[in-house]
Amino acid sequence: MLSLLSPTEAAALIRDRDTLIVGGNGGTGAAEAVMAAVGERFLGGAGPHGITLIHVTGIGAVTEKGLCHFAHEGLVARVIGGNFGLQVPFMRLVRENLIEAYNFPQGVMSQLCRAMAAKHPGVVTHVGLKTYMDPRQDGGRMNARTSEPLVEIVHLVGQEWLFYRLPGPPDVAILRGTSADEDGYVSMEHEGTTREDVSIAQAVHNAGGTVIVQVERLVRRGSVHPQLVKIPGFLVDHVVVVPDQMQTYGTRYDPARCGDVRVPSHAIVPDPIGVRRVVARRAAFELRPRDVVNLGVGISAMIPNVAAEEGIEDLITLTVESGVVGGVPGHAREFGTAVNPRAILDQAYQFDFYDGGGLTCAFLSFAEVDGGGNVNVTRFGDRHDGSGGFIDITQNAKRLVFNGTLTAGKFDIAVEDGRLHIRRDGAVLKFVAEVGQVSFSTELATERGQEVSYVTERAVFHLEAGGLTLTEIAPGIRLQEDVLDRMAFRPRIAPDLQIMDARLFRPGRMGLAEAFRDKPVRTARR
Repeated sequence: MLSLLSPTEAAALIRDRDTLIVGGNGGTGAAEAVMAAVGERFLGGAGPHGITLIHVTGIGAVTEKGLCHFAHEGLVARVIGGNFGLQVPFMRLVRENLIEAYNFPQGVMSQLCRAMAAKHPGVVTHVGLKTYMDPRQDGGRMNARTSEPLVEIVHLVGQEWLFYRLPGPPDVAILRGTSADEDGYVSMEHEGTTREDVSIAQAVHNAGGTVIVQVERLVRRGSVHPQLVKIPGFLVDHVVVVPDQMQTYGTRYDPARCGDVRVPSHAIVPDPIGVRRVVARRAAFELRPRDVVNLGVGISAMIPNVAAEEGIEDLITLTVESGVVGGVPGHAREFGTAVNPRAILDQAYQFDFYDGGGLTCAFLSFAEVDGGGNVNVTRFGDRHDGSGGFIDITQNAKRLVFNGTLTAGKFDIAVEDGRLHIRRDGAVLKFVAEVGQVSFSTELATERGQEVSYVTERAVFHLEAGGLTLTEIAPGIRLQEDVLDRMAFRPRIAPDLQIMDARLFRPGRMGLAEAFRDKPVRTARR
């Protein structure tokens, strides 16, 4: 007999010091009603207290929702997660040493779910070597309170690897789907991602724990097509029905994000021209025909909008680490999903492809870059974001394009008349003498023959032997005052320094589709 609970009743199943695994990915797939009920119950004095929280990646709408519901002192004692940037209130617990906090790469977290299901001891992988995941640096520990080593170096088949493990078996899972039949078989036909929910359910079930799934509707026994079932009923202990659950944190339900309909690309409105749009447009110049591409968060997530405007979205394959293949990936509260996806894979399979070197090109953001080209996106200033899929992607893609503004802070930079006008520059340097944490290692990139570029609104750099070379500056920009003086190190300057294409700074199509006809398919040496 199917057990139906309210969100409050489901929240009451989590006991003090339990290990809880929460499903979801960015702005999609979160069992929002149940998570909100956990937070409300704790604030009401009923607990739970001191839980260990495991999540594969960031879940939330930055300052609200998702794991922000768990951002209360005493509720969580330890967190092991792939990213904290989408739950800023929760990040405070990490930053202020109020909880123990581990950050593992998103792909590793996804694959750890499968390892837990099979009762394997952990995951052995090359992902994370020579970054802060490496125990010779931080071992994935995000603050001073966190001491227990959960990552170690092992040697197999003549190579060095990292071994990641989780402490102890899981007790409870909170997951989400679309429909549950009368026997608890769960489908995800309205979901923009399918994540690793079945692996989490298997892991918790096999450990003798409790699996809770939030859905939007109940359907007749056996009415879900077996190929659509994502979580078999024998793995599900309780179902919570929430008819108005959101597809993403920005959309109630968009049939184009789950494949129910396909919309024409001209229906996707171009982002307004501005500094971030300029960076995304210049980054798009690095695309090649038939590229298989990953797109990160931040400015990089704006590149699909450029591709749609230029009419090249069908000439390349855009992917997101959440498991989405094809279409036009969303950003902000839609990140993790895509309009017109061609396929939606379980996330672990996407990372198998990424970790195996399948990506032709990847576009990522940066917070800090040093003179050697190393990148930090994970711990800087008052941010303790963690890596998400950044390390899996940057260590394995053939070509890398890092995207961001040259400075940070309250700048006022206008894009007018085909030029850049800096009215007030940002006070925070992003090109620094030494990065605060190594999220991307150029030592490893050089060993693997990766091709690396750094794109900003006013300058473009390429990684060459020993450091960065400045190859382009924007029209209207002074080389010394606006670029070199805004860096803590001096890059090489290409003898044939170019002016960035003026089309980048004007609204309207830039003609990338026409240019694609003349571009060779290009891959980097591996």
